[in-house]
Amino acid sequence: MKIKTRIEELKRGIGRLAQSLGPVTIMEVCGTHTASIHRYGIQELLPDQIRLVSGPGCPVCVTAPRDLAAALAIAKQDNVIFTCFGDLMRVPCGEESLYSLYENGKEIRIVTSPLDALAIAQENPDQQTVFFAIGFETTAPLTAALIEAAAEGRVENLSVYSAHKTMPQALRELLQNGSRIDALLCPGHVAAIIGAKAFSFVPEELALPAAVAGFRADEIMAALFIILEMLCQGEKKCVNMYPQIVTEDGNKEALALLDKVFAPCDALWRGLGEIEGSGLGIRERFRDFDAAQRFDLLVMESEEPKGCLCRSILQGRNIPTDCVNFGQACTPQQPLGACMVSSEGSCATYYRYQRDRGE
Repeated sequence: MKIKTRIEELKRGIGRLAQSLGPVTIMEVCGTHTASIHRYGIQELLPDQIRLVSGPGCPVCVTAPRDLAAALAIAKQDNVIFTCFGDLMRVPCGEESLYSLYENGKEIRIVTSPLDALAIAQENPDQQTVFFAIGFETTAPLTAALIEAAAEGRVENLSVYSAHKTMPQALRELLQNGSRIDALLCPGHVAAIIGAKAFSFVPEELALPAAVAGFRADEIMAALFIILEMLCQGEKKCVNMYPQIVTEDGNKEALALLDKVFAPCDALWRGLGEIEGSGLGIRERFRDFDAAQRFDLLVMESEEPKGCLCRSILQGRNIPTDCVNFGQACTPQQPLGACMVSSEGSCATYYRYQRDRGE
């Protein structure tokens, strides 16, 4: 069946189901889902009472100001090559950013993979190379591979500042504290690593229906159809709608590598605060490669910009267009907050696709 025909059938099916429901709010917690939903205009395909909101699914957006301040403190030091993903460069931290440090002559390099930092360290043995590691369970195995390779190769001038976070703990914290969310669209990339079963707590503990979804328009629509069907029938399950990629138990090799290198730790999330056991700290056996241990850091936290709604957007309480600064004082070229910086950020996604549609 052609994808367009499939989407039309799902649209009609969703419309029929919606007739039995009142207002429904469904949260997606993956930045790629957010981008796909707006790229394909999926919200416009749904009945008016079905509302999609974004959650804490953008790794750059949820990176706490304290971790950004620590990264800046390391990058400012002499004899340091600081490496990070490109989306981090323009995230504001007070009056500074990694990009502003770069403009002022600090050696900051964009990498596309954590393992790029290993090659940089080997090519520059007289300098300290630091990788700023962010992201969820999807990217953390690559950071673990970097640390393991550095240890095995005795690359002593490499270290990692880990701001990695794990998704299930954040969802528990968000959805059990007075959330107005009726169902969850689970992240396909994260589920590919930790398995669909890792989200069984959503129906079992939080009494919400959930579906693990892929990223094509028809895959997202199919997951939404299943969610609405469960709401109509009063069912509380987590359905794996992405079985070609996601298994029940996840990627066991990647999980074993994560467990070897990292241990759960408390972590600060932008918009959610400190969440117990939601971070990935470098284990003691690899502490020589932990930048937080290697560098003497005096970190001064910065406050969120006044008028920025990033915090409530990450909680699903607002959408980007609720913000008076959206598209005016805050644009991807001059962002006030983190949600407008990353390509996976809700504000940046709204801005891009509304502009493309001429809205």
